[in-house]
Amino acid sequence: MPVIRPFKCVRPAEDKASAIAALPYDVYNRKEAKEVVKNNALSFLKIDRGETQFPDDVDMYSTPVYERARQTLEEMLKEGSFVMEEEACYFLYALTYDGQTQTGIVGCASVDDYLNGKICRHENTKEDKEQDRIRHVDTMNAQTGPIFLAYRRQQELEDIVCKVKEGQPLYDFTSEDGIRHQVWRLEAASEATERIGEIFSRLDRVYIADGHHRAASAVKVGLKRRREYPDYDGTEEFNYFLSVLFPENELRIFDYNRVVTGQNGLTFQELLEGIQKNFHIEEQASMFRPAHKGDIGMYGNGRWYRLSAHEELYTGDPVEDLDVSVLQNKILEPLLGILNPKAEPRLTFVGGIRGLDELKRLVDEAGQAGEEKIAFAMYPTSMEELLAVADCGRLMPPKSTWFEPKLRSGLFIHMI
Repeated sequence: MPVIRPFKCVRPAEDKASAIAALPYDVYNRKEAKEVVKNNALSFLKIDRGETQFPDDVDMYSTPVYERARQTLEEMLKEGSFVMEEEACYFLYALTYDGQTQTGIVGCASVDDYLNGKICRHENTKEDKEQDRIRHVDTMNAQTGPIFLAYRRQQELEDIVCKVKEGQPLYDFTSEDGIRHQVWRLEAASEATERIGEIFSRLDRVYIADGHHRAASAVKVGLKRRREYPDYDGTEEFNYFLSVLFPENELRIFDYNRVVTGQNGLTFQELLEGIQKNFHIEEQASMFRPAHKGDIGMYGNGRWYRLSAHEELYTGDPVEDLDVSVLQNKILEPLLGILNPKAEPRLTFVGGIRGLDELKRLVDEAGQAGEEKIAFAMYPTSMEELLAVADCGRLMPPKSTWFEPKLRSGLFIHMI
């Protein structure tokens, strides 16, 4: 029975939304983030990445950086770039990309539901990556990056969403990457608002699709506040975290590809012979993008190959049957020496949104420099596979899913 409740949202003024909205903080490196802010003074990156307002020699994790982010939000509220809703309400957030639309319900999920497993995870988190967002949320007294949650399709919610979308959107703009963003606000005292909470409360669970580190950080700040206010009663805002919940049937997962540096002492021919024990190998005349589960594309030595996994490799285990697991267990670890994909510097993960050209470029440039690299193009993990892993309380290998389009930060802020 997950709790998803409305909240008093801090959001951009209608005429500022397109300028303020920014890709998630971790999409950029420091130099790239600073360039975005330089070219757009309203970009939310100057709040999500406070170091963009400091010289390059300032420690990006220092206290003044987080304080500056908090001050910037306060200043933008005072000048009217941001406004705060007077009543707690839900929003709809629709993203349209490449002819496909996904529409999420914006609300706040419960810290307790995360702790008791009603909000299911499918990835581990790293403490060092959490610390930055913990300090950011704690200093800001706000959650600025929504957690991307998924739920199994509910016709009642679909009906509500369709009805609300008949009205005029609060925001409607297309970002520089061609994604259309639309937002609708639901009236606080409406039947739709009352029904949304009730419908979610009837579900067994919801799922983190993307944003595991943001979720873990928000929860840890909530627990910190509980220790600081031991007489809390559970209604305080720090007991909840900002989320956008999408029906699983509308979500699109892209491939998450791998590039390995070095061949672990093997010649390329020896590598092919090792692979052949578990895969059927076909050399391709051009780039090979896997079209179905069980196929993996490989680029090395100037050639593309189709690797088709032998059927006996699939046993019905929801984790071991993932193509990323098959690749790791049958090629990367035994042949290429990638023992710990979470911490192996020779292994690079490349989001499928970058295309096969990026894989070929990385390998070819390495070859020109006298370095060996091999790329593996994956068939995307499916939503059903993700849900099956989460339902049985298991975790996927790192970088198993790449969701597109990315939710924009800055459109919804939850003050805690």
